Amino acid sequence: MTLLSRLLGYIRDMLIARLFGASISTDAFFISFKIPNLFRRFFAEGAFSNAFVPVLTEYKEKHDRKSLSKFLNAQLGALATVLGVVVTIGILISPFVIMIFAPGFERDSDRYFLSVELLKITFPYLIFISLTALLASVLNVFGKFAVAAFTPALLNLSIIAAAIFLSPLISVPIYSLAIGVFIGGGLQLTLQYLSVRKLGFRFNLNLGFKHEGVKKVFKLMVPGIIGGSVAQLNILIDSIIASFLVAGSISWLYYSDRIIELPLGVFGIALATAILPSLSKFAIKSEFKKFNNAIRHSINWALFLGIPSASGIILLAEPIIISLFHYGEMTAYDVQQCTKSLRGYALGLPAYILIKVLVTAYFAKKDMVTPVKIAVCALIINTILNVLLMQYFGHTGLALATSIAAWFNVSMLFICLKISEEKFSREGIFNCLRILIASVIMLFILVWCIPKTTFNLEVAFWLRFLYLFCLIVIGCLTYLVVSFVLGMNKSKINRLYGI
Repeated sequence: MTLLSRLLGYIRDMLIARLFGASISTDAFFISFKIPNLFRRFFAEGAFSNAFVPVLTEYKEKHDRKSLSKFLNAQLGALATVLGVVVTIGILISPFVIMIFAPGFERDSDRYFLSVELLKITFPYLIFISLTALLASVLNVFGKFAVAAFTPALLNLSIIAAAIFLSPLISVPIYSLAIGVFIGGGLQLTLQYLSVRKLGFRFNLNLGFKHEGVKKVFKLMVPGIIGGSVAQLNILIDSIIASFLVAGSISWLYYSDRIIELPLGVFGIALATAILPSLSKFAIKSEFKKFNNAIRHSINWALFLGIPSASGIILLAEPIIISLFHYGEMTAYDVQQCTKSLRGYALGLPAYILIKVLVTAYFAKKDMVTPVKIAVCALIINTILNVLLMQYFGHTGLALATSIAAWFNVSMLFICLKISEEKFSREGIFNCLRILIASVIMLFILVWCIPKTTFNLEVAFWLRFLYLFCLIVIGCLTYLVVSFVLGMNKSKINRLYGI
C-alpha cells in the first residue's frame, strides 16, 4: 500500500511537471503546500505518532476499553481544537507566513502574492491530515496497517484529478492543485474515521485538555517536533534559502526530494511505523533485550537497503529525472538542475532512513531530550552549510548541506542511544563490507548497461520507463546475487552487529 501511494505520488508530480514545469507558479504552489505538509510530516510521520502511540499502547495494555475510549475522545478533541486555532490564525496572517517561509519571494511580487492565495486554500489540509494521523495510529496499534498505508493515495488521486479536469476550467490553472490538496485531505480523514469506527470506537468531541493521557502526549510531543523531524526541517530550510535563488530553484529541489521520498517512505518510514508499537510494548514491560534486538534488526535492514538505493540513485539520477519529468513544460535545463540536487540529496539517503529508526527508539523509551539536543546541533550545521555552499553550488549546495547534517544527526543518535554494551562483532563488520562491495559491483554493471541515447525527448515516454525499469531490475538483481555470493542471506542480515 505504501508503495502504491508513492507511485501515485510520482504520477502526480509527473503531471505537474508536464503541465507547469519548473516556474514561478510551481515555486508558489510547492511553498504553499510545503507549509502544511511540513506539519504533516511532524504529525503523521514524526512527533505526534511517536508521542501518541506509546501512551495509546499503555492504555490498551493496562486499562479497560472504556478508559481507552475516553482517552481517544479527549485526544481527538484537544488536537482538533489546537489545529483549528492554528489554521484560522495561519489563514488570517498568510502574507506574514509566506514572508517567513519564503522571504526571497518579496523580490518577485507575482510569486509572493500567488503563494499567499494558494496558502489560504492549502492550510486547512493541516487539520485533515493531523486528525488522520491520530486515527491512523489507532489502526496501527490494533494491527490494521493496510488502511493507514493506503490513505495517502487519496491525496494523490485528488490532486491528479484536479490537475486533469479542473485546471483547464479556471483562469489560473495552478489553483487546481491547491483545491485538490483540500479535497484530498477531507477524503483521507473520512476513510480513517470510518475504519476506526469498525473497531467499535465512537467519538464525542470534547476539549480533553485536562485528561492525564492527553497531557502526557502533548508533553512528549513538543520536544519531539524537533527531534523526530530534523530531516524535514533541513529540507524546509533549503526552501527558505532557495527562495533567494533564481526562479525554479524551489521546484528543482522539490522534484529531487520527491524521488528520495520513495526509498525513504518504503524503507525508513515504513520501518519506523511498524516497529514503534512493538518497541513501546517492550519498553513498558522492561523487555530490554527484545527492545535492543528490534532496533538492531531495523538498523541492519536500513543499511542493507539504504546503501545500494543511494548508490543507484546517484548513478541513475539523470535517467530518473528524464523518465519522470522531462515532458511538456519541463526543459532540458530543468532536468540538468534537478539531477544535480537529486545527487546531493541521495548522498544522505541511508542517514535519512536511519534517523527514522533511531528517533523512534528514543520516543518508545520516552526520551525526548537527547534527540532535541542532537537536532538543534544538526540544524545549526545545516544552516551554516546552506549559506556557505549555496554561494558555490546554488540549489545543489542546499541538498549537500542537508545530507551532511543528516549524517551528523544519525551518528550522534547512534552514539547516544547505547543499544547495548556489546561491541560490534567481526561478522557484523564483514557483513557491512559485503554490502559496500555488492553496491560497488552493482554500480560497475549499471555503468556498462546504461544506454547512451535513449533518455531524451525524441524517445517515447514508455520506452524511457522500460529502459529505466530494466536498469533498476539489473541493479537489484546484481546486488542481491553478489550479496548472496559473498555470503549474505536473510539470517546473516538479521545477525548484523551481533544479532
